[in-house]
Amino acid sequence: MKINLQEDVLKDHNLAAKFNRGLFNDHNTLVINLMSSPGAGKTTLLEETIKAMTNEFRIAVIEGDLATDRDAERLRALGIKTVQINTVGGCHLDARMIAKTIPEFDLDHVDILFIENIGNLVCPSGYDLGQNFKVVVLSVPEGNDKIPKYPVMFRRTDLTIINKTDLLPFVSFDLDEAKTDLEAINPNAELKALSAKTGEGMEEWINWIKDAYHQCIKH
Repeated sequence: MKINLQEDVLKDHNLAAKFNRGLFNDHNTLVINLMSSPGAGKTTLLEETIKAMTNEFRIAVIEGDLATDRDAERLRALGIKTVQINTVGGCHLDARMIAKTIPEFDLDHVDILFIENIGNLVCPSGYDLGQNFKVVVLSVPEGNDKIPKYPVMFRRTDLTIINKTDLLPFVSFDLDEAKTDLEAINPNAELKALSAKTGEGMEEWINWIKDAYHQCIKH
């Protein structure tokens, strides 16, 4: 299903985020807001995550893009309920947009809802969608300068994923430097390095999600 935004569901953004969070909590649905710059590999990461977890968890996705539903179709091909939001130029998703999609899901049958945000390292960082966790994906070809250059994004996330580690032999990227930069900005954030393409490091990411889910349902 494709949803085009024409009007706000709720007038106040903070009220919308509170509304969303209440619904998700009532249904024990873990919600992860996945952010990155364009091309960091969010959709590929989601595809491989879904393949690894779909036998154990009921997963759904809200897919955000300026235009098209190409990424959503990739996820639907895996049998996953995916609702597309096209912002038609907007650089981020907000809680009111998410609220409008919620009736499309049967949350009683959704254990984990991923929100794939618009590819952008600036705008999405400041918006509460009602999620439990914010995760940012940084790919090694983007270079080591992104964490210090975009501190607001990395300061407000619970987990930073360094993706495309299979390319480390071919690009100039230092994992230790990334860890140091992240710790200076956000000492409480976790960092995990992986390759969604090869599967290296994916198990740690999957285990992080499982722990997050069990933490979610306890509350």
